[in-house]
Amino acid sequence: MASVRIDRLFFSKTPLESQPRIPRHVAIVMDGNGRWAKKRFMPRFFGHKQGVDALVRTVQACADRGIEYLTVFAFSSENWKRPTEEVSGLMDLVLVAVSKYLSKLASEGVRIRIVGDRSQVSDKVRNAWDQAERATEHNRRITLSVAFNYGGRWDIVQACQQAIRDGVPADALDEARLSRYMAMNFAPDPDLFIRTGGEVRISNFLLWQVAYAELFFSDCLWPEFGDAQLDAALADYAGRDRRFGGVNAADNLVEKA
Repeated sequence: MASVRIDRLFFSKTPLESQPRIPRHVAIVMDGNGRWAKKRFMPRFFGHKQGVDALVRTVQACADRGIEYLTVFAFSSENWKRPTEEVSGLMDLVLVAVSKYLSKLASEGVRIRIVGDRSQVSDKVRNAWDQAERATEHNRRITLSVAFNYGGRWDIVQACQQAIRDGVPADALDEARLSRYMAMNFAPDPDLFIRTGGEVRISNFLLWQVAYAELFFSDCLWPEFGDAQLDAALADYAGRDRRFGGVNAADNLVEKA
């Protein structure tokens, strides 16, 4: 990868124009923390702690590459089924992460946003989220959205419920209107969806938003994710032909010739 020129890797020439191949929005399922720890005969929580470090590295790497939005799956609405000790540890990790990394991320131009159902978490966790969002609300270099107590089905249901409360008539509720009520209504839909850890599924993450995202699955366990793995995903993305149900412009010209 190091020998490939960045302009050749992320830009492709077409008869009409040069098309930028860096995704504007990347979404990541950060999977493999527990297995990473287990391989080292350590508690699962140690893997989650290392996973936070990997996230901070990835935020910096995405910002350096010009990615505007990074959304990560930190805690799903199904994760409450995990052992109480692990869930409690993850909640405590939120407080530790904000304390340890907020100042660093804020100084590097990162805006932090939390998406998900806040009603089930403690006041301490909600206050930490509020602190992170307030401290970074004017930053514009990259937006880091942390999906916590989030599920794609929950998101669609809550969007419908809000639309109903607002009195939106059924025949007026089209895709564009409903999108305004989704938890990620402040960001464009993800261009690239990455899942680490070797599993090949979406796991109820951004179901509405990833309808046309390019999917990339990596065997790398999340704590080991770094520049090389990110660049591999970006290189794969750069080679995809994104038609959104239509026809590639270059192919269309050939057909007409």
